[in-house]
Amino acid sequence: MERLAERPFPPGEYDVVVVGSGPGGLQTAYSLARTGIPRCAAISRDPAPGGMFRRFPVYQRLISWTKPDAPFDRGTREYEWYDHNSLVGHEREHRALAPEFMDRAFDVPARAEMESALVAFAERGGVRVRYDCEWLSTRRDDAGFVLETSDGEYRCRVCVFAIGVTEPWIAPIPGLETASHYVATNAPERYQGKSVFIVGKRNSGFEVAQGLLPWARRLVLGSPRPVDTAMLAFSPLSIRYLSPYTEHVRGGSGSYVIDAAIERVERLGDGYRIQASGTTWEGRMELVCDEVIAATGFRAPVRDLPTLGVAMVNDGRMPAQTPYWESLSVPGIYFAGNVTQASTGLRKHGATSSSGSVNGFRYNARVLAGHIAEHHFGIRPERRRLDADELVPHLIAELARAPELWIQKGYLARAVAVEDAGGFRDEGIVPLADFVDRDGADACGVAVEYDADGTIIPVVYVRRAGRLTEHALPSHPLHDFDTDEHRRQIAGCLAPLLQSKVGTSLG
Repeated sequence: MERLAERPFPPGEYDVVVVGSGPGGLQTAYSLARTGIPRCAAISRDPAPGGMFRRFPVYQRLISWTKPDAPFDRGTREYEWYDHNSLVGHEREHRALAPEFMDRAFDVPARAEMESALVAFAERGGVRVRYDCEWLSTRRDDAGFVLETSDGEYRCRVCVFAIGVTEPWIAPIPGLETASHYVATNAPERYQGKSVFIVGKRNSGFEVAQGLLPWARRLVLGSPRPVDTAMLAFSPLSIRYLSPYTEHVRGGSGSYVIDAAIERVERLGDGYRIQASGTTWEGRMELVCDEVIAATGFRAPVRDLPTLGVAMVNDGRMPAQTPYWESLSVPGIYFAGNVTQASTGLRKHGATSSSGSVNGFRYNARVLAGHIAEHHFGIRPERRRLDADELVPHLIAELARAPELWIQKGYLARAVAVEDAGGFRDEGIVPLADFVDRDGADACGVAVEYDADGTIIPVVYVRRAGRLTEHALPSHPLHDFDTDEHRRQIAGCLAPLLQSKVGTSLG
């Protein structure tokens, strides 16, 4: 921790300033430092790395899994598929740090184990951050932006806010403000023998319910929308926190999950009265309980960014973003970390990204760093050139094993551009929404996606003469896309591009 105690990056002028030292800020700062941008600074109001994992989840266990022993060795790119909690490094010694700190009582880390892995990433990866430096306000000037902090002013051309989505958001229900929000939830034993009503039926609501299950006398979770069991099949929540729901379904143990619009919460001496009306059933109900917990979600602590013109979405809870996580309304302001979930991607068949979790936004941050380097500073990384006979094997390998594609299904893609001089150029990992919307040059890309039935399939995109075509390939029961059949089909999809290159070389 000695290096982390240093106070680098004094107030002054920089090319890029990153705000935040949670996993999104650490991954972004690490990746930016390796792009060649001369002056990148990172600041944080926290005293040490970790961000939200210094406090949350309140009941300690994460829902994202890490498999300490997997079919691939730790530190390899392929292993990332089995490790959803480590940040991703350029050097092998910076990778797969989360399993080092896990006691293996579960295949998911405890909060303190996750925090330790983030500290280790910052130490070993040389991620320098000016801690105890709080961002207070923002303004524009002729050269870019000015960030006012507790240490002074930072001037920069580009700023990246990795500020999380951790500020409590209370649903506009009369009286709910008198209840405790998720962030203020007490130790589980404080609820022993009590009747508890939890407003909300998403991750934080079920996490709290799961933690209180051995202690509370009665648990009720309520919100207007029913639990979507079909969607939960694609979520780790389904196997981590759903005991209260399964007990409700079976009719046991004093757990209830109701579909109801909460109309009012009233303080009643030492307890509460909840008035609600059914949404999937007719009627009204009135419940009296000892405690009410508002698990109604969070918002990004954007401070004064909306006054600069930063547009907000989701009831004003998160900033609107482009596919490259730039403010939709203020160029030069970017976002990293779990707030990048507001850049929704294509959402084909309703599928969402994994950008709200470390396993997804760690890849967003790497792509973001490269985009900033190229778009704002003209620094383009060296790209691998592919001959025609290398194209299909390259894309097959990505579909079979690329963790970016498998974790960010239907959101990130591997892109390859056609070069005028003949051959192809690997364009790396890109947002699929950006690739689909591009105009101009011939190119191809692959992504791992869900079809309309929720089956995982490989998809090939080909842009030829300004026209984009999409090819869904067959699924496989073991998700093996490195088969002769897939190879033949991909070659068929790419035939127009491959034939044009053959014609060019012969000419």
